[in-house]
Formats: sequence, structure tokens, C-alpha cells
Amino acid sequence: MNNSDYNKAENAVERTENSLKNAADNTKWKVEDLADRAKDYINEKRANDQEASQEDWFDKVKNNASDAWDNIKDKANDAWEKTKDAAEDVKAEWNKKTN
Repeated sequence: MNNSDYNKAENAVERTENSLKNAADNTKWKVEDLADRAKDYINEKRANDQEASQEDWFDKVKNNASDAWDNIKDKANDAWEKTKDAAEDVKAEWNKKTN
């Protein structure tokens, strides 16, 4: 087995890692933004003569976190499949060269 086979597997792992990092970095609401979004929520309710509630706010945050989790899960699944495929390719190449 030559270095290019190992490099392909290593590159697949690096792409997987980068994909997961990007998914985590690109979630809709980052923790730092929650305070600002809470203020916006309260101001929006006030502007519409409605009462802001913690329960309603938590529902909004929970729904967003659920969407973010689904996005991360999809990216993680794609990364898993690509890495698994690359590993199987390397294994097949190894078997061809050793048989």
C-alpha cells in the first residue's frame, strides 16, 4: 500500500473533522447571542403589547437548539459515511496488494 492510499484516508478524516467543526460553528444561535436575542424577544413582545414569558422564551430557544442539533447530526452522519467509505477503500487497496 502506498502513501497516497494513506493520504486519502487521512484527508477523509480531516474533511470529517472540518465538517463537524463548521456545523458546530454555524448553529443558528450561539451562546453569546442568547442575551441579545432575549432582549430582542422582550422588546418585540413589549412593542406588540404582549407579555414576555420565560416559558415562551425557553420554547423558542429549545426549538432553535433542536434545529441546530438536526443540522449537526446530518453533518456528523455525512462525515461518518465518508470516513467509513474511505477506510473501506484503503482496506480494499491493501487486500489487493497483499493477495
